[in-house]
Amino acid sequence: MEENRNEELSKEAAETETTETGHPETAAGETEQTAAEGTQEAVTEPEEKESASSEEEDTKKKGLFGKKKKDKKDTQIEELTDRVQRQMAEFDNFRKRTEKEKAVMFEVGAKSVIEKLLPTVDNFERGFASVTDEQKKDPFVQGMEKVYRQLMTSLESIGVKQIEAVGQEFNPDYHNAVMHVEDEEAGENVIVEEFQKGYLYRDTVVRHSMVKVAN
Repeated sequence: MEENRNEELSKEAAETETTETGHPETAAGETEQTAAEGTQEAVTEPEEKESASSEEEDTKKKGLFGKKKKDKKDTQIEELTDRVQRQMAEFDNFRKRTEKEKAVMFEVGAKSVIEKLLPTVDNFERGFASVTDEQKKDPFVQGMEKVYRQLMTSLESIGVKQIEAVGQEFNPDYHNAVMHVEDEEAGENVIVEEFQKGYLYRDTVVRHSMVKVAN
């Protein structure tokens, strides 16, 4: 009986050790599975990164080379818009050029008319120079003076003005020297007498003054 009891005790002890230790094969299997899962996760992460980067590259390529073809209507609209803009620019240039040409033509025409009127002004002034003091009271002379003043006022209103001469330094841009005289009282190259008045039209010389200059 003691032997049987000892055998039972031995069996109980062996069962207890097996229960505490667990199945060695099961534990090893669980360890291997955990390691495999970790390796699989490690491999999956770079694959996901590579796929994401490849998608970004594809998107960039599409943005650079994958432009959509323009619609025919959009192309026609762009062409018509460009044509209209060009025509508007050409018309604006034409308008400016025409205005400039008109201004030049007006200047030339006005200058021509003024040149034809100046001899009449000269004749008025010569006539008044020959009038005596007694004749100045004559109504006819007074009427001629009024006509002369009206004519000069009209010329001044459109930009005609007389060129200053006597006492001024000779300037070939405005004066035409027809005589030279030795005069110690007058300075050198100074105008001492005016034979015919000169006129400007808007700062443009219509007629030079005919003058005598001191040496």
